Amino acid sequence: MTRINSLLSFWLIILSSLPSLLPAEEAHIDIGRFSQNDLSGWEEKSFLGHTRYNLIQANNSTVLKAHTSSTASGMFKEIEVDLNKTPFINWSWKIENIYQGNDELSKGGDDYPARLYIVISGGLLFWQTKAINYVWSSNQAKGTTWESAYTSSSKMMAVRSGNQETNLWLLEKRNVRNDLRQLFGEEITQIHAVAIMSDSDNAKQSATSYYGDIYFSAK
Repeated sequence: MTRINSLLSFWLIILSSLPSLLPAEEAHIDIGRFSQNDLSGWEEKSFLGHTRYNLIQANNSTVLKAHTSSTASGMFKEIEVDLNKTPFINWSWKIENIYQGNDELSKGGDDYPARLYIVISGGLLFWQTKAINYVWSSNQAKGTTWESAYTSSSKMMAVRSGNQETNLWLLEKRNVRNDLRQLFGEEITQIHAVAIMSDSDNAKQSATSYYGDIYFSAK
């Protein structure tokens, strides 16, 4: 299966049960409650092999550890979020290392030690499914955005870059509604899934990263 078909398959699996979901309407919406030792609602999708995801104790809390070695699999959670009410996604992460020499703008270098997906359903028109990838880039400057090497419906944004902040826990907050407007030129007000992935199947290297709690908020 080609990588583009794998990506479409990933999104289709993420979105397959959406009709049974109820939209979340609270001003604070938990997505990943890793600190509570809670992985309920999260599922894995493999592209090549299995990135190892497991809850561990770190800094007097529980976090999700990811280790990839020439592998690519993601963890996803289906949930509808109204961006008019809670447009901000919040998360924390840490990486131990970046990749050396990979061209992230090419299909052969589309790997990241840590990334967080926001997925917007295209419904039955699955090819209209869209995604933002908030990534820790190995070599693109912080704040850089670009189109995925595999599909124009997936946009990349380097939230962090390089190795100067490795082994540090960093807090992130992004206005998803604004980012969608910037990257797609559309007013999108609802998202349908969140996913994380640490992958290295193209780079043929290894990386270890950590994810803290993920949630949406009103401000």
